[in-house]
Amino acid sequence: MTGGRPATNKVRLRRFIAATAPGDYIPAEMTNVEHNNNPTAGRGALLGMSRAEIAASIGAALRLDAKRARMRANQLWRWIYHYGVTDFAKMTDIAKEMRADLERLFSVKRPRVVERQVSVDGTRKYLVSLSPGAEVECVFIPDVGRAGALCVSSQVGCTLNCTFCHTGTQKLVRNLTAAEIVGQVMAVKDDLEEWPSGGDDRKLSNIVFMGMGEPLYNLDNVARAIETISDGDGISISRRRITVSTSGVAPDIRRLGEITNSMLAISLHATNDPLRDELVPINKKYPITELLAACKAYPGLGNTRRITFEYVMLKGVNDTDAEARELVRLLKDIPAKINLIPFNPWPGAPYECSAWDRIESFAEIVNRAGYASPIRTPRGRDISAACGQLKSDSVKERASARLKARLEATQG
Repeated sequence: MTGGRPATNKVRLRRFIAATAPGDYIPAEMTNVEHNNNPTAGRGALLGMSRAEIAASIGAALRLDAKRARMRANQLWRWIYHYGVTDFAKMTDIAKEMRADLERLFSVKRPRVVERQVSVDGTRKYLVSLSPGAEVECVFIPDVGRAGALCVSSQVGCTLNCTFCHTGTQKLVRNLTAAEIVGQVMAVKDDLEEWPSGGDDRKLSNIVFMGMGEPLYNLDNVARAIETISDGDGISISRRRITVSTSGVAPDIRRLGEITNSMLAISLHATNDPLRDELVPINKKYPITELLAACKAYPGLGNTRRITFEYVMLKGVNDTDAEARELVRLLKDIPAKINLIPFNPWPGAPYECSAWDRIESFAEIVNRAGYASPIRTPRGRDISAACGQLKSDSVKERASARLKARLEATQG
């Protein structure tokens, strides 16, 4: 102004709006918005949100109309999930002023990898810190599928107590959020240096929910994570390359197919209820007949969309020729493939792995019946990353400390 009283903040704001083209961005500090009263403010995490949720959050915090909020949400989505960017300042097609506000109000950080171990066979095991006292393990296995597979966790710990599984000895802490599930994928993509994704150089092509926890006991968050992981403008892993493994939560199997359209794997491991009751205790609630009925009703089931039945080979427990024939009989009406898993030992395990010739004899019977029956090559055994060996290091360390204290007390 050339005279009179200085313009107030409200006057400056009106002049700014009048001079701004329709739809241009107004920096947040000029709108006098009380962000502390906004539940989306205060470095709110965008990771794990749907596009609509991102649009709603930034729209409310930055006072954008619905159309521009959707446009900015689509831009953010690609920066976060396609390019893997964790710094708003690098999102160059967004106005500098808006980037500053986004940095002040929101976060796109991932869970933190606190330890990485690499096996002699190239398998990588990650210990991921989600929050104080909450850790999970996930495993990247190269040369599986089109490129490599990532085994992700859906819970911290597990409630199912399968007797052949090390994870089952860890008490359940809580479910993972969709953001924490997606965060495992993104943290591993960081480590693999796989941004931007796509093309022939892709290193991660498959996702398997076979880590810590029972995915169907956290189905809503698993479904939200799959929605994000499979989005074509982001991580872009096809739902046909995403497999969810369940120990047998029969009532939720159909819903899994309806809301995720993912591939299904069943952790079976026995051909009769008494033995499965022992190996997979959830069988007492949902016995084999009920489980297989749920499998037959899985949406989209057919020759091009088969269910994988996982069967761990336990010496002298479930590995006879008679059990191989019974397995074939049980699955005769289900489009299926059978994945034979040599038991992977862990400290204090009550089982041993079947001899290799016994596993091959079992596989031959299944193969002759017309089932694809690959024997899963153990991967990552030397770093306790193989199937059934996962357990967060903090839990292992506490157990080791308790054992050491007991030994010292006894010796004392």
